[in-house]
Amino acid sequence: MAGNSSRREFLKDLGAGAVGAVAAGSAGLAAADKPASSSAAPAAPAMWKPVSDRKIRLGVVGGGFGASFDWHRHPNCAVVAVSDLQTGRRDGLMKVFQCEKSYGSLEQLVLDDKIEAVAVFTDAPSHGRHCVEVMKRGKHCISAVPAAMNIEDCQKLKEIKEKTGLKYMMAESSYYHSAVIRGRNLYAQGCKLVYSEGHYYHDGVTRIDSWKNWRYALPPMLYPTHSTAYYVGVTGKRLVKASCLGWRGEGEEWRRNQYDNAPFVNESAMFYTSENTMFRCNVFWKCDAGGESGGHIWETRPTVDVPSSVPLPPSLSAGGHGGSAGPIVNEFVMAIVEDREPAINIYESLGMTAPGIVAHQSALKNGEVLDVPSIDKKPA
Repeated sequence: MAGNSSRREFLKDLGAGAVGAVAAGSAGLAAADKPASSSAAPAAPAMWKPVSDRKIRLGVVGGGFGASFDWHRHPNCAVVAVSDLQTGRRDGLMKVFQCEKSYGSLEQLVLDDKIEAVAVFTDAPSHGRHCVEVMKRGKHCISAVPAAMNIEDCQKLKEIKEKTGLKYMMAESSYYHSAVIRGRNLYAQGCKLVYSEGHYYHDGVTRIDSWKNWRYALPPMLYPTHSTAYYVGVTGKRLVKASCLGWRGEGEEWRRNQYDNAPFVNESAMFYTSENTMFRCNVFWKCDAGGESGGHIWETRPTVDVPSSVPLPPSLSAGGHGGSAGPIVNEFVMAIVEDREPAINIYESLGMTAPGIVAHQSALKNGEVLDVPSIDKKPA
């Protein structure tokens, strides 16, 4: 995830789960997305109920974005160690989580036998490698987005998860936006999509200070999951073909950089889905808009009222990033407590991540239609 909540402004939904106002064609999508009985309030989610008094022993790595999740406020979680390469951030994590133990690196933290799960909020290019290291050491893993930044790392992540059987989850904020929760519940009720779209707009993000300057000239579609969650996170289906165009940035940043001199500051893709529908995806680093948004057009106007939020323990607030921080914490912790796969499991995570990687390659080939490789469940 890019940045902290002080740098983000989320667009309000127009109606129950409608498209944000900055989206192209937002008025039509908003009207199509409202239920016929739009005057009624969304159905309330079930109440959260404790199932165990067990506390997961968690290690948190990454003192920037990693400090914005209230792991210590969940009744089934205790932060027992933290890590960051920078002393100041390490101390900050210890203060936030009221934790007395710290390590100078992720590689040191994962050797601690008392830790059973690790939250990886390091630099995005290292996510794949770091998550593999965590699971190699026998620990469950949640990471910031994206899960990986190349197809090779996607495959390695899938392989280590399947080999170890440990839990993996990607902390995708859009998955728990009200529009996506509502869409997911409508889809589960049998409502059929004909079109959907997702957008992530973050002007100037490539100029924000980052570890080893990884944000500098970052190709937009290598950070796709805030957008792709608006389809994959609703349907559980896949984006199978991509055609993407890019808008070239101006200045040295876009002529010489660590991403093979990637030239595009904005990228816009059309995807063909596994259920024969269309999904449009925008990721822009230069624009007059901000936030994560999206929308859905259904085959027929939904007439059912469904929840647009999820239950949380009383001690845990919904938090920042569109009210997603609390649900992300709860889902990962409870997946371990209940010994089940998290909702954003390895396959859903890669289903949101890999299409963007392919879309960027399409943009470099002037919009050539490319197949998105299947990185899904291992054969039975």
